[in-house]
Amino acid sequence: MDVFSRMRRLLTWWNAVALTAALAVAGFGGSGIAARRAALKPSSAPRCQPSVMNRSDVLPGTALAVSPLPESLDASPRTQISLLGAPLAQLSNVQVSGSSSGAHSGSLRGYTQGDGASFLPAKPFRAGETVTVHVTLAGHASSYRFTVALPNSIKIAPGVVIASAPSVAQPVQHYHSRPDLQPPALAVTTHAAPTTAPGYVMATPYTGPGQDGPMIFDNSGQVVWFDPMPYGNAATNLQVQQLGGKPVLTWWQGYIPAQGFGEGIEEIADSSYHLSRVYAGNGYWADLHDFRLTPQGTGLITVFDPIRCDLSSAGGSRTAAVTDGVLQEIDLATGLVRREWHSIDHVAMSESVASDRSSSYEWPFDYFHINSIDLHADGSILISARNTSALYELDGHSGQITARIGGRHSTVKLGHGAETAYQHDATLQPNGQISVFDNGAVPKVHPQSRGILLAVDPKTGTDTLVAQFTHPKPLSSGSQGNIQGLPGGNFFVGWGPVSYFSEFSPSGQLLFDVHMPSADQSYRGYRFPWIGTPTEAPAIAASTSSAGSQAGASGALTTVYASWNGATQVVSWRVLAGVSSHALTAVASAPRGGFETTISVPGAQAFVAVQALDASGAVLGSSRVIKG
Repeated sequence: MDVFSRMRRLLTWWNAVALTAALAVAGFGGSGIAARRAALKPSSAPRCQPSVMNRSDVLPGTALAVSPLPESLDASPRTQISLLGAPLAQLSNVQVSGSSSGAHSGSLRGYTQGDGASFLPAKPFRAGETVTVHVTLAGHASSYRFTVALPNSIKIAPGVVIASAPSVAQPVQHYHSRPDLQPPALAVTTHAAPTTAPGYVMATPYTGPGQDGPMIFDNSGQVVWFDPMPYGNAATNLQVQQLGGKPVLTWWQGYIPAQGFGEGIEEIADSSYHLSRVYAGNGYWADLHDFRLTPQGTGLITVFDPIRCDLSSAGGSRTAAVTDGVLQEIDLATGLVRREWHSIDHVAMSESVASDRSSSYEWPFDYFHINSIDLHADGSILISARNTSALYELDGHSGQITARIGGRHSTVKLGHGAETAYQHDATLQPNGQISVFDNGAVPKVHPQSRGILLAVDPKTGTDTLVAQFTHPKPLSSGSQGNIQGLPGGNFFVGWGPVSYFSEFSPSGQLLFDVHMPSADQSYRGYRFPWIGTPTEAPAIAASTSSAGSQAGASGALTTVYASWNGATQVVSWRVLAGVSSHALTAVASAPRGGFETTISVPGAQAFVAVQALDASGAVLGSSRVIKG
C-alpha cells in the first residue's frame, strides 16, 4: 500500500470517528454506540432467538403494544420502554427493574400523536440481564420482561473505498463559479421521450472519482443541486417525501462499514435546503437502506444491530455474532421511539439464504438484511429482506408476520417468473400490485436484474408476475437498486452499483436512460418533481481575455460564469457591470445553460454581478459583486 493510500485510509477512519463524536455531542445515541464498541469478548455468545417466534407485542387483555418485545433476547442496553396504544393520561405506575442493575428510575414522555408514551430510564441496562416492566393502563396492571443483548464490536473503518482527488481526465464535472463542487459526469444514452414523466432524477453517487453526495439532475444530464459529503462519508436514498403537507428532500448520510450497512443519520431538507435531522433511538445509528415519512408525523427507519449470538443450532460457531434487522418508528417532534421491531424475534435464522459458516465477531451473520419499508393505509407494513429472498407483511399493531412472499417458507404459491432473489425495494402500488427490484445476483440466479410487478390473489393464494422491466444492455446488480411507480403509469428504475437510471413505459419500452461513466454507485434512483429556492446567493466567477470575435473596442472580452446550486426556477441570467461596485448597469443576458451558464460581455469590465431571472423576468436572486 502506497503512502497516499495509507493516508487516505487514515483520513477515512478519522472522519468516521468524527461522525461518532458528532452524534454523541448531539445527544442521540453517541454514548450507547461507544458502549457497544467497547463490549468485551466473552468465551461464548448467548442465545439470541426466543423459544417462541413471532410473538405479538400487544400485552394480553390490553390494546397496548410494547417494545422491546416481551420475552425477546435482543434489546439494546440503552433502550427506552415504548408503550403504544393508549393516551399518556391512562398510563401510570411504570416500574422497571433489571435483574443485575436493579430498579431504574426515569421519566414518562408522551408521543406527539397522543397515543402512547416512552419510559426513559435514567441509566442504561446491563448486557445480558433480564428486565421486568410493570405498567398500569386505566387501572389494569400488566407486566412483562425482556433480555438485554450483548452488543457486538466491529471495526468502524468504512468499507467504501473513497477515490483520490479527481483530475481533469476523469469523468467529473467542474464549475468556475463553484470550484468546490465536483460531481460525477453523466451520460444520457436514451433521451427523454414525450411520454417521460415530469420531474428531476434523484441520485446519491459514491465510490467514484468525483465527490460523494446527494444529487439532482435533469433529463439532459445537467446537475440542478449537489451537496458534497465530508471526506469518508456517503449518502443514499435521496427522494422527495411529504412532511406537514409540504414536499421535502430526504436522504441518509454517514459511513458504510465493510459489513454492508450504514451507520449515520437521516436528513430532511425543505425547499430552501434548510436541514433538520432524524436520529435512530435506543443507542442505535440509522441505517442507509430506508427512511419513510408518515402522515402522522413519524419516520420509519431501518437499523442494523450486530449482537453476540450462539449460532451452533444453525450449524455455526458458538462464539459468533448475528446482524439483527431492526425497524423503528420515530416521533419526529420528540425523537422518541414509538415502536421497535426486530427480525430476530420473528424470522428464524434457518430461513436465510446466506451462509453462517464463516461468521465471527468481526463478520456477523447477516442473515436477514432488511432493505425496504412500505407503510400501507390500513397500518400494515411490507418489508423486504435481501438475505432471505422474501417479502414480509407485518400486522400494524401486533408486529407479527401475517404473510411471506417468497423465500424458504412462502405463504403464497409463486407463479412462473415471480420468484425473487436478493431483492430490494418492495412497494405497494395504487392498484394493489407490488413492485420489486429483483437483483438476482451474487450469487447469480437470474440472467440479469429486473424491475418487476407482482399481483397476489388472496382467494387462490397465488403470486403472479404481471410485468418486468429489463435493460437493453443486460445489467446485473449484486446489491442495491429500486423501482418507482410514476404518475401516468411509467416506471423508473435505479440499477444500484452499475449506476444506470432508466424510465420505462408500462409495456416495458425504454423512454429515458442515463448513467455515470465511472466507478460511481447510487443505492437508489428516483424521479420526482421538485421546486428549490435556496437562500444562499447565486455564485459568480469572471475572467478577462483579449481574444475572440466578441471583444470590445479595447480588444478585451469578459467571460462571466453564473450558477445557483439548487435553484429550479431560473430561466435566464442578467449580467450587471460598471466601473464602480456601487454603480452597476445591465450589459448582457443569456438563457440558463445548465448548472453553470457562460455569458460573454464585450470589453474589460471593472466590476460584475449577475441576477437570476424567472420566466416572467422577475429577479429571483443576485450574486455578490466581484472584479471583472
